[in-house]
Amino acid sequence: MDYVSPKEVAQTMMSAALSKSSLSIRDLLIRGCLSGALLGISVTLAYLATTQTSLPLAGALVFPVGFIIIVLLGLELVTGSFSLIPLAFFEKKITAYSMLKNLFWVFTGNLIGSVLFAALFWSASSEMGTITQPGTIEQMIIKVAEKKTLGYASHGSAGLLSAFVKGILCNWMVCMGVVMAMTSKSTPGKIIAAAIPIFIFFALGYEHAVVNMFVIPAGMMFGAKVSFSDWWLSNQLIVTLGNIIGGLLFTGVAIYYTYGKEKSPLASPSV
Repeated sequence: MDYVSPKEVAQTMMSAALSKSSLSIRDLLIRGCLSGALLGISVTLAYLATTQTSLPLAGALVFPVGFIIIVLLGLELVTGSFSLIPLAFFEKKITAYSMLKNLFWVFTGNLIGSVLFAALFWSASSEMGTITQPGTIEQMIIKVAEKKTLGYASHGSAGLLSAFVKGILCNWMVCMGVVMAMTSKSTPGKIIAAAIPIFIFFALGYEHAVVNMFVIPAGMMFGAKVSFSDWWLSNQLIVTLGNIIGGLLFTGVAIYYTYGKEKSPLASPSV
């Protein structure tokens, strides 16, 4: 059968965690860079669909394309790793150093790839800065970048808490996409299973750390009135923390410890 049971999925989660933790820094950076760039491409495609149809749901429907490529090629996305790598540490299969090293280099790779694609997209869209009037997609990127930073900052601690909660909810869905892909042995099954939770998070406007690694710097390149400190202090750091909690607790720990741990049978009642 194509379907993989939750119990088998839990074991696959641990195997994936151990496999990821054994990768070299070179591989983590290369695969991380590719993932960051692919999510940037997905965002621009989603914004194209949204601006052409005036339907945000149209953008949400096409956004999962990049995530699906990442899953099928076995690339590295730090938000997905938040739900898997710590499991191996909790089970004493890897050290804290190995866990932190993996997450650091994948995060770094995602950041490099996202910003690199932002620069390439700016270069192509503005024809190396010779076109100063942003197009519809670029205008949307500017608007979203300012909303994700200045918008939260304008509401003070309540705004930052909102970004944090949206980060939790986002990576709950993203990591569900990672795990759902493990429920199928076929490529079509993996595509459909992975796409559903990703569509949900994007349609609901939740906060994804790697998406923001593209959107915010791209907005800055196109003229958004956002500073480097606005980017990191009003969004990136707080959203990343929310992503860690959402992915680890609501998906990684929840799924693995209810399906992956051997349970002792209940004792028969004495007669």
